[in-house]
Amino acid sequence: MANVSVYNMEGNEVGSIELNDAIFGVEVNEHLVHMAVLQQLANKRQGTQSARTRSEVSGGGRKPWRQKGTGHARQGSTRAPQWKGGGVVFAPKPRDYSFKINKKEKRAALKSALTARVNENKFIVVDELKFDEIKTKKMVGVLKALNAEKALVILGENDQNVVRSTRNIPTAKIALTNTINVYDIMKYSTLVVTKDAVAKIEEVYA
Repeated sequence: MANVSVYNMEGNEVGSIELNDAIFGVEVNEHLVHMAVLQQLANKRQGTQSARTRSEVSGGGRKPWRQKGTGHARQGSTRAPQWKGGGVVFAPKPRDYSFKINKKEKRAALKSALTARVNENKFIVVDELKFDEIKTKKMVGVLKALNAEKALVILGENDQNVVRSTRNIPTAKIALTNTINVYDIMKYSTLVVTKDAVAKIEEVYA
């Protein structure tokens, strides 16, 4: 089992914790991680873009001039794509970009992403995160002490003081154990996880 240090909010080492190899020590499958990120981004797309083809723009029913004898190239409609006000060639239409990957693949991708962060020494465990008040400056200080400016902070409980203290930090994001996903883990270079969150992750995904 991987053994990582546990820190307090001042950045001092206060102990260590053993991580479950079934979650934090698996073989990293980069393909599944890529597919999970791709799926999440694809599912976010609205797919509402639309433009009119030549059959949908108004006008252009009459042939603009006769076929021969004018010196111009032959034209059948003033709404053909080469005309101003004409339709768009291969116009984009509303579509659904989402696709599915099965549950086993999604879990394997999440485990791979977590393992990758452990292997890179970018998995920081803190004994607890507790604030008496909502104070962004305090959270900035904690992240700085942990050397984790661009971080995904994973909590075991929805502590509103911590959540709201992190909300205005552009390089940090809060997640609960039931909302973690591969995209966020890969987007933020460091994971800051509370001890109780580690226990919950191991309980759910082991």
